[in-house]
Amino acid sequence: MTLAISEPEVAAVRRISPGQLDRFTYDDSIVRKFLFATMVWGVVGMLVGLLIALQLANPIFNFNTEWLSFGRLRPLHTNAVIFAFAGNAFFCGCYYSTQRLLKARMFSDRLSNFHFWGWQAIIVSAALTLPLGFTQAKEYAELEWPIDIAIAVVWLAFAANFFATMAKRRERHIYVALWFYIASIVTVTILHVFNNLSVPAGLFKSYSIYAGVQDAFMQWWYGHNAVAFFLTTPFLGLMYYFMPKAVEGPVFSYKLSILHFWSLVFMYIWAGPHHLHYTALPEWASTVGMLFSVMLWAPSWGGMINGLLTLRGAWHKVAQDPIIKFFVVGITAYGMSTFEGPMLSIRSVNGLAHYTDWIIAHVHTGALGWNGFMTFGMIYWLLPRLFQTEIYSRRAMSVHFWVGTVGIVLYVVAIYSAGVTQGLMWRAFDETGRLAYPDFVETVVKLLPMYWMRVVGGLFYLTGTFIFGWNVIMTWRRRPAVYAEPIVEAAPLQPRTPFIPAPATGGMVKQFTDVAWHRRWEGAPLLFTSLTILAVVVASLFEILPTFLIKSNVPTIASVKPYTPLELAGRDVYIAEGCFNCHSQMIRPFRYETERFGEYSKPGESVYDHPFLWGSRRIGPDLAREGGKYPDLWHVRHFENPRAITANSIMPAYEHFLTKPLDFEGIQSRVDAMVMLGVPYGEAVNSAPAIARAQASVIAAAIQAQGGPGGLEDKEMIAIIAYMQRLGRDIKVTPITTGAR
Repeated sequence: MTLAISEPEVAAVRRISPGQLDRFTYDDSIVRKFLFATMVWGVVGMLVGLLIALQLANPIFNFNTEWLSFGRLRPLHTNAVIFAFAGNAFFCGCYYSTQRLLKARMFSDRLSNFHFWGWQAIIVSAALTLPLGFTQAKEYAELEWPIDIAIAVVWLAFAANFFATMAKRRERHIYVALWFYIASIVTVTILHVFNNLSVPAGLFKSYSIYAGVQDAFMQWWYGHNAVAFFLTTPFLGLMYYFMPKAVEGPVFSYKLSILHFWSLVFMYIWAGPHHLHYTALPEWASTVGMLFSVMLWAPSWGGMINGLLTLRGAWHKVAQDPIIKFFVVGITAYGMSTFEGPMLSIRSVNGLAHYTDWIIAHVHTGALGWNGFMTFGMIYWLLPRLFQTEIYSRRAMSVHFWVGTVGIVLYVVAIYSAGVTQGLMWRAFDETGRLAYPDFVETVVKLLPMYWMRVVGGLFYLTGTFIFGWNVIMTWRRRPAVYAEPIVEAAPLQPRTPFIPAPATGGMVKQFTDVAWHRRWEGAPLLFTSLTILAVVVASLFEILPTFLIKSNVPTIASVKPYTPLELAGRDVYIAEGCFNCHSQMIRPFRYETERFGEYSKPGESVYDHPFLWGSRRIGPDLAREGGKYPDLWHVRHFENPRAITANSIMPAYEHFLTKPLDFEGIQSRVDAMVMLGVPYGEAVNSAPAIARAQASVIAAAIQAQGGPGGLEDKEMIAIIAYMQRLGRDIKVTPITTGAR
């Protein structure tokens, strides 16, 4: 596993007598803690995932409660799986491998434990706040500003501990796994800070400093690269350490590792805008994202090939060892996902797939296969080493593998089918040139059998996770009364030898291909880290600066005005309920979309949207032109019981809107925060609650005049109806004659 060192360094090591060797122990207690956290949060995250899958198959599983609806639980599921399950898995493997690769105990046991308990506290805070409706409405970054600050503090403590350990290492060269850890740590820091810049409007309410087009760009600069640098590069680091350990052989190609790392780090950061094809984002930005996404295929598959060919000469072990089976399927899933990702970034493919369940299937191929199976394989390998006993049941490991594999196949086949079905039905026209399926719910009904198959697939995968948890606990119960702590001996790090260029035999090309220059970088972590940061920052700025500095990217529309105080409050209710998880507010310039939803969306329409709400999925119809389509009473009935309006709707009911009081006085602080962001609010700066009450009284009277219930003027129902009726009203809207539901 250790890279070769130079001849002068070898000589220096040989001159050290045994009495000069350092004696130390590794801290495996922190690894055990993260292992158990991975197991617990994996079960929790997947249980929530199963519940929301049931909610999509039948809305009865929303239990008609405010806190357990799909819109509130969906971000809880994604955060639990990404940051709790996969995050703890990364920390578990990172703490174990880092100490051994650097031949040093972690710099500070206190920092290690602060990292562990701080991270678990953050996860618990997410589990409490997201179901309560406290959210920033940003994909993979929903947590509100106090928790964001806590994340930054805990992450920096982890980073400080990692780099301080590297500074006191006893191994000159840093192994390839550590390259990926470095890239993950520094890039996640940059992404988290700049995406979450916001102005607080209360203890658990804030508004992004970016709006509309610029917020959409920053969100997917973050969102795509959160997948890249929290779910991909950390697990590539784990692959480069644990795969060779499992097969008891070296990585296939050192040079391919170098190519894989630097091309991936530089190219990945450009790719985010491909999530916004055909939207109000400037076309140049999404085109750049597409080009770099397509180029990403090569380094991604280079990493997959490097992982799989590490098995050379050991393929017979795949049939015998369940751990290697988990790794092989995990790396294969990585290859499939990283082929599909570039394919989905191509405009023509994206036009069909975007907003459909195809994207959900793509994400879960990576999450269930790549992240899940790599985690399971790594932990099974660690169990006997951490608990100092034999794994309780190797047969259970095999059962887990096959049950989980069947679960993945059932899940992705069902949801890929659902995604393609959605995309084709949305764009279908009949012989007369009209939409073949004008009512959006027709496409939903077609998907229900596939949604039930997803439930079955998820149940299989969850069953495998329970088997995994049982095996972990039973192995832990067989541990010795006191863990042995082997004493490790290693020579102190010797001073770096002066760099003497090799004779220029073979020319510059040979000098470059011999990668001696990279060996020097590996012996200088500060330089290596600086170059990694430079690659990430330069790539980011090339896209970010033009988006923000060139005004023509976001042309304004004179008729677009800020939301009224009541409409702003209604928008916040919409955000709290997670409605953006099911409804987009972005009509693309396709005939089938403009026929169904109305005129396509313009960049200037969302200049006051903090945050943007273009959405990433359509479980329900687009709402960008919702305002004025239906009377106020229609919305009351629809929120109270969606199936009373549309028989086959899978939307949760929101009866609590009828009884939950609206906090009129709290509207002022929200308007004030918007003013700080440059939104021109005029008189509302001094009298937002009074203005909101006046508008609420008008809407409540209209509902009562239409035959609806009275006494709604101080309820949340009025606020969200005000917001619904505002959508799309700032510009002239082409009337829709075909059904929209």
